[in-house]
Amino acid sequence: MKYITKYILIITFWAPLKLAAQQTPVLPLDTILQRVDKNNILLQTYGLKAESYKYSADAATAWMAPMVGVGTFMTPYPGQTIMDNRDKGSLMLQLEQDIPNPAKLNARKKYIASQGNIERATRDITLNDLKAQAKRLYFNWIIAQQRIAVLEENEKIMITMKKIEEVRYPYNQSQLSGVFKANAKIEDNHNMIRMQEGTIAKARSWLNSLMNAPGSQVFDIDTAYQPVFEPAFSYDTASLATARKDVIKMDENIRSMQLNIESMKREKKPDFKARFDHMYPLDKMMPNAFSAMGMISIPIAPWSSRMYKSGIKAMQYNVQAMEKERAAMLQETQGMLYGMQYEIQSMQKRIKAMEEKIIPALRQTLDANFLNYQENKLALSNVIDSWEALTMMQSDVLDEKLKLYEMIVDYEKQLYR
Repeated sequence: MKYITKYILIITFWAPLKLAAQQTPVLPLDTILQRVDKNNILLQTYGLKAESYKYSADAATAWMAPMVGVGTFMTPYPGQTIMDNRDKGSLMLQLEQDIPNPAKLNARKKYIASQGNIERATRDITLNDLKAQAKRLYFNWIIAQQRIAVLEENEKIMITMKKIEEVRYPYNQSQLSGVFKANAKIEDNHNMIRMQEGTIAKARSWLNSLMNAPGSQVFDIDTAYQPVFEPAFSYDTASLATARKDVIKMDENIRSMQLNIESMKREKKPDFKARFDHMYPLDKMMPNAFSAMGMISIPIAPWSSRMYKSGIKAMQYNVQAMEKERAAMLQETQGMLYGMQYEIQSMQKRIKAMEEKIIPALRQTLDANFLNYQENKLALSNVIDSWEALTMMQSDVLDEKLKLYEMIVDYEKQLYR
């Protein structure tokens, strides 16, 4: 008896723990978006590229390696007549070092380092696109779940009518075709439910891939979530410039090009070179000798200055073109967002009218027809017509809701693109 009590206690405490462990986790939309931001492999590549530019910028300040040479100096060719031992020449050791201008190196370093900021801005653009994709999948899942709930609810009505037909048929109060028609509607309803389950499975797999998780990982979503449209008070270009990621990337591109212009302007500064030669005479009576030389480049020479002067001019025109493109982008976005705002608000009004007026009227029609059908005052086909009209309108409402949700996603994507 003591052992039986022990096992009962173990099962009592262990079973709820196992059940809790097997419960499918529910992921809110914010959690999914955070995991996409943190775990997505594509987004990680931009951070690595930005880090590579940091080291490339450090490498830009490095000097060229020194050159060391060993050879002969003023050594006669073999077979030549030597009048004096001093004519034997010397062995020579040569050291040479290029000394770049520090201003050039620092300007080049700043330009290369600015490329990392462009990669980070590109990451923000990609993250915005991935978040929009995740939201679409999430909302498709929500709508699919709502479709299943509607189909299952309407199926109960059709099953009830099928049972009534089966009961009436032996008493010649209904036709056998009514049973077959009701059964066909039920099976068609099952197929529509299966289609929605496929939509859910696809959305789950794609969301897993965006979160860098196994595609078969099981989780549920918060099906009670509803996206809320919050229109901005105004869409001035100044606020859009700070919100839109593609404009921020363009600003970084312009800034990088300006740093490149500054780097090219430094090309007119001279570079230096130091050289030291040491000679060991082959004649022991001759003294050791050396030669020290410092050299400087002259980049302002007309035949060399053309290169950086033309490059600077070309870059300045590119900067002006990008500034015009930036202004055009902000102007276009401003008009687009106003248009999307009005379209979303119009869609919201349509959905409200369908939910509050049309569907209740169709439901009342179905209830009245079903009541008459139960009293054997109306044919089954008339009830099925009312049932189909209600089902179709409920499906249309969900279609419109999905369009609305996707419009909100597009709006947010454009606002923060």
